This record gives sequence, C-alpha cells and structure tokens, in this order.
Amino acid sequence: MNFIALRMLMSDRAKYFGLIFAFAFSTFLLQNQVSIFCGIMKRTGSQILDVTDADVWVMDRYTEYFEQTKPLKETDLTRVRSVSGVDYAVRLFKGNPTARTLAGKFASTFTLGVDDSTLVGTPRQMLLGRWESLREANSIIMDRAGYALLFPGEALELGRVLELNDHKVTLVGISDCSAPFVSFPVIHARYSEAINFQGRERNQLSFVLARPRPGMSPEALARQIERETGLKARTTAEFAWDCVIYYMKNTGIPVNFGITIAVALIVGLAVSGQTFYMFTVENLRQFGALKAIGVTNSRLVAMVLLQALVAGAIGYAIGTGMAAAFFEATASNLATRGIVLMWQAVAGVGVLMAVVVAAVSFLSVRKVLVLEPASVFR
Repeated sequence: MNFIALRMLMSDRAKYFGLIFAFAFSTFLLQNQVSIFCGIMKRTGSQILDVTDADVWVMDRYTEYFEQTKPLKETDLTRVRSVSGVDYAVRLFKGNPTARTLAGKFASTFTLGVDDSTLVGTPRQMLLGRWESLREANSIIMDRAGYALLFPGEALELGRVLELNDHKVTLVGISDCSAPFVSFPVIHARYSEAINFQGRERNQLSFVLARPRPGMSPEALARQIERETGLKARTTAEFAWDCVIYYMKNTGIPVNFGITIAVALIVGLAVSGQTFYMFTVENLRQFGALKAIGVTNSRLVAMVLLQALVAGAIGYAIGTGMAAAFFEATASNLATRGIVLMWQAVAGVGVLMAVVVAAVSFLSVRKVLVLEPASVFR
C-alpha cells in the first residue's frame, strides 16, 4: 500500500513538484529570515560578549543598552572596588570619534578605551599583531572590517598611521572581533589615550568592568554592587540581552522580519495545503476503489499521511540545503560576518513544517474518510 501511495503522489509530476517547491520555498524563507534576525539581534551586544575577562558591567542606573551611556564619576570606580566580593574592577571608555587616514578617507568609529595597566577588554582574537602591543604609546587595534573600510582594497598591514581628533596613532594590531550593530570600525586603545580622541567632557568613565572573587557568581556580585553603590550592574549575558530587548521594543526590525516570516508560513500552509488537497480530490476514485476492495479507513489515512510526509520531508531537505548554500555564499563577506544558519532555526522550522504537514494531511484525510466506496462505480 505504501508503494501505491507513493505512485499516486508522483503520477502527476506538475503537482508533485509544485508541492515540493511550496515546502522548499517556505522552509528556505523561514530559516533564512529567522537566522538573519537572530544574527542582527546578536550584533546589538557583540562588543559586550567580546569582553571575556570581565563578568559584570557597572553603569549609570538609567542605562538601557550599550549605545546609551552616561559617564560615571571616578569616585564610582572606587565605590565598586570597595564592594565585598569584587576581585578587580577597571575602567572602560566608549566613544565615537572620527578616524581619518593620511589619504583623507574617514569614518565614524566605535572606540573602546581599556584599562592602561591590565588591558582588560582588549580583543583576544587577533589576525595581525599582539594585543599586548597596545601598551605602546599612541597605538590602537582595529577590526578587519574597519581596516577594509578605511583602506579599501589594500592588504592587511601594521604600522599604518591614522588621525583621531588631531591625535596621530599607529595601528599595532588587527583584530577579529564580532561585527557591531552599525558597520563602524571598532578601535581599541588605552583609556588614557582614548579619552583624548573624543571631545573632552567633565566625566569620561563609560563603564566599570568587574570580576567576582572565586566562589561568588557574577549574578550575586551584580546584585551586591547595586545594593551597595546604587549603580546599575549587569552580568555580560544580562547586558547583552538588555540590548536585544531594547532594539526589539524600540525599532521596527521585529515587525519587518515578522511580516516576512508570516508570509513564508502562509505560503507554506496555503499553497501546499491547496495543492495537496487538489491532489487528493483528483485521486478520490483511486481511494474509492481501494475502499471498495476492503482497505480500511486507518490504512487510507496512513497512505495520505505518508504522501504528505514524503513531500514535506523532500521539500524541507531542499529548502534547508538552499538556506545552507546561501549562508555559505555570504560567509566571506565582511558585512554579513557572524550571520550564519542557526541550528535552532533548522530544528524549529523542522517542527513548524511538521505541523504544516499535519494540517495539510488533516484537510485531505477528511475528504477520504467521508468517501463512499460505491461512488467509484457511478
């Protein structure tokens, strides 16, 4: 009976390929958009996640996400260091000065000023140079995407000179840090020099980076700092999620992606459902003949489910392959780096497509169950 069910499914090649295409297109679109959406949302906290040698971020109590900063007082650093459970706490400056090359090319940047003595917050993934070289005077580290923006078409090379707010600096390292939400070059410098790249203000301290002593969790330390200082303290994971939630609540990104995902789901359900239903209706005489020779309703239901499952599985496999090929083709592009096909999207869309297949089967099964065997002889 399974063989007969598959022969019935593939007998009309046009409808068979149309059904597979509907499942494949829906799968591709869903996996593609979900993965891109998650990749973009992850970028909102990429600079937070790149800091691997600190577990707690301390900031002004009204700060909502990474780009929104109100400078702290230098005394706030001392207050954080005095909290019981703090192993160490260091400065971090964040600014957006304009970098200019000697050839005149310029761009706004994300500049992070790390603690002069410990260099906590410096990128550890380096393509050229060493992060320890940041101890040299007037030196910076830049990410490879920023280098490609300021020196388009040129090979990676250390020793290049840039100008930041009338300060000449030398490139001593090229990092492989995560892509930021906005495609600005990411620059790391020592705190004492980075604050001079930005226009001077009374307070310059953007964040305090802290790590708990052994035996104390980052979550417990964050709550302890909040109680004792009145400042806002978040773990690395909590602060990264704060950024995601802020952008989801205050931008149109979720709506735009949600519309595309909804369209993909409607296409998968409506087009595949209608195509499979038409296929079942056109084969009612065959189902009636099978009923007439004694095939039970449960067996007929199994045949319909098998047909829908085979079409859905083939379409899902093709759609997943198309999505994997798309992200493989864009992997070498610096603008889309870090945006990959997520296994969670593959698994989630697989479950969703199984629900679509079940819904499609239900629509067709009802027609088969109410079929009178005698109708085949009319």
